[in-house]
Amino acid sequence: MSGNGDHTGSNDRPNRGDRFRHAPTGIPPHAEPAIGGAVSDPLRVRRIVVGVDGSDSSLEAMRHAQFIATHFTCSVEVIGAWQIASSVNPYVPSPQWSPESDARDVIAEAITQVFGAHLPMWLQWSVRQGPAARVLIDASKDADLLIVGSRGHGGVVGLLLGSVSASCAESAHCPVLIMH
Repeated sequence: MSGNGDHTGSNDRPNRGDRFRHAPTGIPPHAEPAIGGAVSDPLRVRRIVVGVDGSDSSLEAMRHAQFIATHFTCSVEVIGAWQIASSVNPYVPSPQWSPESDARDVIAEAITQVFGAHLPMWLQWSVRQGPAARVLIDASKDADLLIVGSRGHGGVVGLLLGSVSASCAESAHCPVLIMH
């Protein structure tokens, strides 16, 4: 390393203040106009996607999305994912069992717990087929923020910090907020 005075200490490591000196600090001093002449705000949240599986941390994720949406006027889409487990024989399905219907019931119950009987106009929800992480990462392409719980109802997988939240944090196309 050079001895230009930017570093202090015997190991020639940057001091604490230097470490953050060059980090972005928010909106640039000259924002580029968007189409039509309006200045785009790179920090504006317009659409939030929330992954919900009925777990306590996913309900907390919905509550946090509710707080953000009511204070910053943005839309929220609650998304549940379903798939047929590999241990279930898809060729002999039970006529009474529908994983999609079960997922819809979980989402409806979770929404009722958080929002009550009167749903806000900015709230949408959907249930999509596929592994939860993939479904949420795909949905993050059109989102400004993805909110997920830290651990869901994932059986053994849930013991690993929450593989869905870890996958989303690593691969989402927007910032991810993980709720405990």
